[in-house]
Parts: sequence; C-alpha cells; structure tokens
Amino acid sequence: MKRVFDIIFSLIAFMVFLLPVLMIVLAIKLFYNHPIIFYQERVGENKKPFRILKFQTLIDDKATKLGGLLRKTGLDEIAQFINVLKGDMSIVGPRAITNFDIQRLKWNDDYHSVRWDIKPGITGFAQIFGGQHRKTSWFWDKKYVQLNSLLIDFLVILLSFLMNVFGKTKVRRMIWPEKKLN
Repeated sequence: MKRVFDIIFSLIAFMVFLLPVLMIVLAIKLFYNHPIIFYQERVGENKKPFRILKFQTLIDDKATKLGGLLRKTGLDEIAQFINVLKGDMSIVGPRAITNFDIQRLKWNDDYHSVRWDIKPGITGFAQIFGGQHRKTSWFWDKKYVQLNSLLIDFLVILLSFLMNVFGKTKVRRMIWPEKKLN
C-alpha cells in the first residue's frame, strides 16, 4: 500500500510543481550554464546504492542565489520524486545518506542496521523533529521504522508542508511550545 501511495503522491506532486519545475529548469539553464540535475550516490533500502537526484544548487561548492532559495524552500529536492517513482526512495522515511556519512556517523554496525530495513524518504521524522546531531537523527530514524504507517506518513507530509510555508522553528514551536527552539 505504501508503494501505491508513493506513486500516486509523486504523480500529484509533479502536477502541482510542474510550473515551478519548468521555471527552475529555465533559470538554471539561462543564468548558470551548468547541469540542471545533481546526482550523488546514496545508500537505500537494504544498503543498496542508488543515485539521488536534486536540482543543481552549487557552483564551485558555493550556493548560487537561486540555489540558496531552492535549498531554503526545499524545492531542490523536487527531483527526488523521480527517485520515488523509480522505487529507490519513498516519500517518507529516514534521510538518504552517503557511505561516507555512514562511516562518519559510525552507523555501519548491526545495531544501526534497522535503519536500512525501509526505503529512505524525501522527508521524515529527523527532518521534522530536528536531526542535526547523530544521536538525535538516529533516534528519529529508528522511531519512524518502528511506527511506520500511512497515517504517520500523512502527518509527516503535512508537517513538512507547514515547515516549507511557515518555517521549521515556527512549526516546531507549535509541536513543542515549552521548549526553547532556535
């Protein structure tokens, strides 16, 4: 059922974002003269490698003006819906990371292997609830694997949308009003 949901949601997202995608492609081609899509090898379900797609946002390791805007709004990740349609990713799941990240975070052991029992997602608990620290990210990734359901996916998508519209801090304050969030 999750796969059907991913396909239907991705197709709807393509229709909703068709005009912005065309504008992004045109702007990258006209103003930056570099490849439109950025490819990077990431680790997927069962540690199977795949090439993640994103809109190109950097030139010489520095964000372009358009790239900064795309990253801030999350629009650089729209191309990942292609990864979802191909079956490499899901809409919701743990963040897709590189082999380098797995080594750096020391997540290449049996204890952390549950993270690769499901497909990585465009969004997930760690992105919603704050996963900038490896222990925090691991906690939220593991929690998502345990609670994985379509209802949870709808909630994560809703919160992700609200964060794109209102900002992460404002939405996190709505979730945890008593915590001091920056």
